[in-house]
Amino acid sequence: MQIKEYALYKGEEIIAMGTKREIAEQLGISVRSVTCYGTPSYAKRTSENARRLVDL
Repeated sequence: MQIKEYALYKGEEIIAMGTKREIAEQLGISVRSVTCYGTPSYAKRTSENARRLVDL
């Protein structure tokens, strides 16, 4: 099994990189919040300058 890596962006700026758990620990938020940043429904509700989770 391969571990998935992600990048969390705010606009054009990279905030954090790693697994969902590593990103959550770096930012002091839950893994569920990190997962939410990658959903299409979150993208629709927020502006383009909001946080976005991207698969690497």
